Amino acid sequence: MCLPPASSSSASSAPAPSLPPLLPLPPPPSSSEPEEHHHPPPPPTIADKENAAAAPLRLTRAQAKRAAAVTAVAVAVAAKRKRVALSELSGHPNAAHEWDRDDDGAKPARKQRVLPADPEPEPEPATKSTKTRAAALKPAAPLPAAAGDAADGEEEGDPQLCAPYASDIYSYLRSLEAEPRRRPATDYIAAVQVDVTPNMRSILVDWLVEVAEEYKLVSDTLYLTVSYIDRYLSVHALNRQRLQLLGVSAMLVASKYEEISPPNVEDFCYITDNTYTKQEVVKMEIDVLNVLKFEMGSPTTKTFLRMFIRSAQEDNKKYDSLSFEFLGSYLAELSLLDYGFLRFLPSLVAASVVFVARLTLDPHTNPWSKKMQTLTGYKPSELKDCVTSIHMLQLNRKCSSMMAIREKYKQHRFKGVSALLPPVDIAASYFKKLKE
Repeated sequence: MCLPPASSSSASSAPAPSLPPLLPLPPPPSSSEPEEHHHPPPPPTIADKENAAAAPLRLTRAQAKRAAAVTAVAVAVAAKRKRVALSELSGHPNAAHEWDRDDDGAKPARKQRVLPADPEPEPEPATKSTKTRAAALKPAAPLPAAAGDAADGEEEGDPQLCAPYASDIYSYLRSLEAEPRRRPATDYIAAVQVDVTPNMRSILVDWLVEVAEEYKLVSDTLYLTVSYIDRYLSVHALNRQRLQLLGVSAMLVASKYEEISPPNVEDFCYITDNTYTKQEVVKMEIDVLNVLKFEMGSPTTKTFLRMFIRSAQEDNKKYDSLSFEFLGSYLAELSLLDYGFLRFLPSLVAASVVFVARLTLDPHTNPWSKKMQTLTGYKPSELKDCVTSIHMLQLNRKCSSMMAIREKYKQHRFKGVSALLPPVDIAASYFKKLKE
């Protein structure tokens, strides 16, 4: 851009006001050429326009400063890392973002964050797998005096079952399960309920097992659901038309407590064939929470069964550990059907389940041992009544019409443990005092 030169007289005075940019003038015609040869120049072609170089422009000092400031701001903004929402991130593992590229558009190696799809294991002598194999070759450590063992915390990664605190945790859970505010009444159907019978309760629990399977809920959710139902019915009389509403509302509360992605209210309305509205389910949910006084974390049979199963496997390795675990889960869920099990503490039911499961898989060996007695704190004589009740359930002498749990554990993924039957009679010697 060309500006008119300032006169010498005005050089010492105030600077002239800035003028609008002017276009360069065409050069005057040469006087050496004959006049008759001057013709108007031909119009420029497209190639001429593309090849024409822009005339250099002269900038004032103020304009240069402003341009430099704008450039500095642009560089600073470009250098600052951009923050995006999670929904805007590309799902492709090899996708590169703008902030991971150099000025020329290439991805620098120092900013590469993509790992190989199948990384080769590092040739370190003390990797996790080698440590696990080395630990498996070591002799098993003796069990602590209370529930849990050293292998629980180390091999399964459960910090709640680590050896240094196993005894304290078990003692705390035993004291927690016995608190009256966390226990349902053992006779609430006779003392509180008018329109609900033990058989109706069994039908409801059997149906809730199917709901838990339908929505792939963890077993802890099912146990908590039944616990919430019993605790609610212990203080509130309910008519039979609203018993299913109580069931789905209790499972909604338990799902929110245990599940990572719990079903929503509409799912539970749908599973009841829309017998109840969303507002009814939410209102019953509020009632359940108020009755529970928001004490939702009570230990269940499943809580103690996890602690006993592992130690029982270490105590006797004659049978398949997976079948033993599934059989224990099957027997524990059967106990949910029977209203009479409310008189037993969850830890006692879990210990009795281990007793019957070991009896089923190895009927010629005493299912209880001194080690299990020390671990659980229960003598075989203390287990007799509960073991007898579980034994009757397993032989279909009680709740035989409730088939959901039996059909569930007939599946191949549970090794068909519901088809396994124990001896018809349990030897009386198994309940006698153990020898030292």
